[in-house]
Amino acid sequence: MARAREPRSTRGHRSSILRAGRCTERPNEDLAETSPPRRGGRFSRPLRAVLGLGAALALALPLLPGAAAAGEDHHGHRPEWTASWAASPVRGSEVPGFECPAGGGLRGQTVRNVVFLSTGGPGVRIRLTNAFGQDPLRVGRATVAVQGSGARAVEGTMRALTFDGREHTTVPAGEEVFSDPVALDVEALSTLLVSVYYPGSTGPLTQHPFTAQTNYVAQGNRSHEPTGGHYGTTTCWMGVSGVDVAAEPRSGGAVVAFGDSITDGVDTTVDANHRWPDYLSRRLRAAEGGTGLSVVNAGISGNRLLAERPGKPYSGAAGLDRLERDAFGQSGAGTVILLEGINDISDDATAAQLIDGYEQLVRRAHRNGMRVLGGTLTQFKGSVVWTPERERTRQRVNEWIRGTELFDGVVDFAAATAHPEAPLRLRPEYDSGDGLHPNDAGSRAMAAAVELSALHQRN
Repeated sequence: MARAREPRSTRGHRSSILRAGRCTERPNEDLAETSPPRRGGRFSRPLRAVLGLGAALALALPLLPGAAAAGEDHHGHRPEWTASWAASPVRGSEVPGFECPAGGGLRGQTVRNVVFLSTGGPGVRIRLTNAFGQDPLRVGRATVAVQGSGARAVEGTMRALTFDGREHTTVPAGEEVFSDPVALDVEALSTLLVSVYYPGSTGPLTQHPFTAQTNYVAQGNRSHEPTGGHYGTTTCWMGVSGVDVAAEPRSGGAVVAFGDSITDGVDTTVDANHRWPDYLSRRLRAAEGGTGLSVVNAGISGNRLLAERPGKPYSGAAGLDRLERDAFGQSGAGTVILLEGINDISDDATAAQLIDGYEQLVRRAHRNGMRVLGGTLTQFKGSVVWTPERERTRQRVNEWIRGTELFDGVVDFAAATAHPEAPLRLRPEYDSGDGLHPNDAGSRAMAAAVELSALHQRN
């Protein structure tokens, strides 16, 4: 298998290892924040799993029977791969209040991950992850299917996954691997079941714990079982970090929503796919008739931009350290929507430190040919982490985001979610109840704040 960095637009057939308008805020006037019209730190050495995505993959997918040539559709075009679903991986560990076996690892068990696609196409490939594993990860068998309900697959849609033509593979420690492409016609805004059987002991298994999604685990090899009758439930995604779909050339590519728990969808309705990136996908599908840009979620609950959180491995590597894998490494990605910094502020980072971090991130994105839309930080008065000084920091950061020419555009999430009579707080109808996390309605309002035309622009 080729060891390579995945480019933003990729083609081919082989499985591959991946190394792995303006506002004036008044911070000294009762901390009041006005709602403006919209207008379009140092970081430590990156983790081994974050870097080393290497050179390009050459991929070809025979999608349609009778195609003129292998890897071409009936127009003679080779498909381009676009990320349609993603979950940023974190180290396998116990997560307080959540039932996920990733910390202790699995032995002779199958995980059935339930994933929501942003866009569709005639073929898929699956990204398996061992990004934070200490040992090679043996995969005995894996399948993909369209979800019926719960752990049950829609009849006739289950496909075996192969890796360089074999049904088994080993993912090296610290790395990720794509499956071979498989012909499966999937629709935008549909849900897939990605089932992976681990025949041995995995050790702590790379995971994504805060999913707002019911997933499934079974004893033994149940990867091929369509009914799902032997599965129990779990709260996390394990061992899978992405799904790419085959798209028409120049179909639009992918937008990466990069952030923390607000992007991850904490406190949105479980199994409803009501995270703000999901609502943005729905807006794009309604506007474009089901084609064009996809939106993938690179949010991690508890994540900070500038530094990892000591003692909380489930909050992931610092945003600056995971940028290469979680944003630049997404197939077809051309734009990042950045919404991160509240967790840094809650740990008393200064506005100057956050601005330095944003500048680093945008410069790196531009060097990779990607655009960045800066998202203003939403209100959190009423939450347990709010203080007047932290509020002043948030407002200074937001004033800079709205005024700088560094970003390629601004998404004013703060203006979209502010209480009209108490602008330091979320609107009551948008508040999940903790003063910090938007609920479903708040997530919908955030997605509505994104100017769709800004997503289609290219560098």
